[in-house]
Amino acid sequence: MSGRALSFGAVAETYERFRPGYPDGFFDTVTAYAGRPIMTALEIGAGTGKATRLLAGRGVTVTATEPDAEMLAELRKHVPGTVRTVQAAFEDLRHGETYDLVFAAAALHWTSPERRWSRMAGLLEPGGVFASFGGPVQLADPAVEEAVRVARSPFLASDEIPSPDGTPPEHEMQWPGTELQRSEWFGDVRQAVVERRLTMSAHDFVGYLSTVSAYLVLPAAEREQVFGRILEVLPDAVEIAADITVHLARRR
Repeated sequence: MSGRALSFGAVAETYERFRPGYPDGFFDTVTAYAGRPIMTALEIGAGTGKATRLLAGRGVTVTATEPDAEMLAELRKHVPGTVRTVQAAFEDLRHGETYDLVFAAAALHWTSPERRWSRMAGLLEPGGVFASFGGPVQLADPAVEEAVRVARSPFLASDEIPSPDGTPPEHEMQWPGTELQRSEWFGDVRQAVVERRLTMSAHDFVGYLSTVSAYLVLPAAEREQVFGRILEVLPDAVEIAADITVHLARRR
């Protein structure tokens, strides 16, 4: 697991405060695809539990796994006591217990590609569902986005995470759907986009950026400089495009 993947613990409370949660309708999308009740679920890279609490609130028995102790401690503050928590990376999870659903919310790209799908299949009941969902939080106004790009350019060329398998952004099927389509373990691969627009203050948007790995790995002095430069070019309130791309697949 990369240094960027383990860079979040130091800002666990900030992550909880500034990262957007997930809409209730997401669970309906998953259950409609499953075609049967989802009673048990395993989350990969649960972070502070924003997705965990959504499923737990719908009566699903959730096991939340997260490699970072500080993120897991923050998660425990916000999820019901029925949620089982395990400090472990995906690669260290042992097979044995299986689930109706295994899912990752903005975390799958941190897992190792080696044996990813055979490991995932080993955690699922036959016919069980894998779900991955997430997406970038971007400024909706192109002019404001360009001003921020220029402001950060001395420090970062980009703050985005490239497609793990190199799929170009214009391709109809995006990662991880592309990998799932090639996997012998999964079928019925689907992709859907849930459009979402949010409004937040400039300071809250910079608070969100302070949880993004590209900024977290910068030296502290450079982080302060780049955030100051970005604040200077932002209006008091910004509109955010925070579309959620959902990938679903069924274990063969």
